[in-house]
Amino acid sequence: MKTNKIFQRISQNAFLKQSLSTLFLRIFGVVLLFGFTIFLTKCYSPKLVGQYDFARSFLLAIGSICLLGFDQSILYFKGRLAGTGGLEQLKKIYFKMVAMLFATSIAAIVIVALISKELINNYFSDTEVYSILLKGTATLFFYGISTLNTELFRALDKLYAAELFRNIVKYVPLIAGSIFLFYWHKETYLVDVFLIGFVLLSIISSVYVYIYFKELRAVEDDEGFSHKEVFLKSYPIAISGMAMFLLMSFDIMFLKKYRNDETVAFYSVGFKVMTIVSVIILTINITVSAKIAEFFSKGDKAELKRILRNSVRLIFGITFPVIVIISLCSEHVLSFFGHQYVVAKEAFLILIIGQGVCSAFGSAPVYLNMTGRQHIFQIVLIAAVVINFLLNRFLIPEYGMVGGAIAFVSSSIFWNSVVALIIYRKDKIVIFLH
Repeated sequence: MKTNKIFQRISQNAFLKQSLSTLFLRIFGVVLLFGFTIFLTKCYSPKLVGQYDFARSFLLAIGSICLLGFDQSILYFKGRLAGTGGLEQLKKIYFKMVAMLFATSIAAIVIVALISKELINNYFSDTEVYSILLKGTATLFFYGISTLNTELFRALDKLYAAELFRNIVKYVPLIAGSIFLFYWHKETYLVDVFLIGFVLLSIISSVYVYIYFKELRAVEDDEGFSHKEVFLKSYPIAISGMAMFLLMSFDIMFLKKYRNDETVAFYSVGFKVMTIVSVIILTINITVSAKIAEFFSKGDKAELKRILRNSVRLIFGITFPVIVIISLCSEHVLSFFGHQYVVAKEAFLILIIGQGVCSAFGSAPVYLNMTGRQHIFQIVLIAAVVINFLLNRFLIPEYGMVGGAIAFVSSSIFWNSVVALIIYRKDKIVIFLH
């Protein structure tokens, strides 16, 4: 009887229903990634896994720069155009973003190509690093398109399609390719398969976008956002996005320099498991982001407070028991990937508990981005990046993986706390769990 009432309540609450549905797809994607990671660590050497994680971190960090924040600002523009029936204008904005993404990707290729091969390889004490970086740079445009398309689906309220591309379709080429490589004893091409996967994903998602946009009628008026306006509204988010990815990349880069590919692999496995917690935060934020922009533009503070309060309670309510279970079983969880990966236990516990603390801040960063205060979030994250860089630089040479985990958690708690304080002082809205 109680179960029926719960299901009835969920079905009547659009926000809760959408959040839980999206969360289910995300969890499925995490489980898929978890299973793939187990396969990878069981069948591939830690060195090859470390190279893959290094390439992934590089692509995320540099890709965020080339995207110029378009993957997030497309949601902002959707919020601005929500009440004007402006999907046709959103189409125009999208194609302007694609053009600028192409330009930044070409610029990145030129820059990396001009850097001395010996300089890069000597810095990391690895003769294969430059080749990995060059291949990753050549894939930037395709990575950017696939990421932008996924967020466009979100802006078009096609959340299920967005989650399918983000968490399931995204891994299919990599999983299929890695199995093929293992079967044919070509494991050294793992990084290549990973990068080619984004080429395929960009093509598939672009076909989907083309089919949808084809049904929209053209807009004859000249009013709308220029390339300059799109850039000026997006670039603060670009800096914020770059800072966020640097926060998740400095530890990998420093572990690569001061330790080796094997250590990168051990640490990265613990970091990936931590995404089981972070996915909850991201999922709820995905659901509320456009609503925050809409209610703020309308000046509806009551609805704004309500949705923020509900989001943080839902985030923490789901996160807390997950943290407890994973923490108690941390050694068993890591051993799934191979007995050698248990060496990352201490670092993993620091990461998982730290992420739990951050979950109590709910949708704090999304609030600033969706209310036109990207520049504030940008400044806070830049400060966090500096803290993260310094902590990684001085802690990793001495403490290795534990030092990287301390650096990541410390900088994450710092920027979440500062953002929450800023929101309260400006709008008198309590973001922290209450």
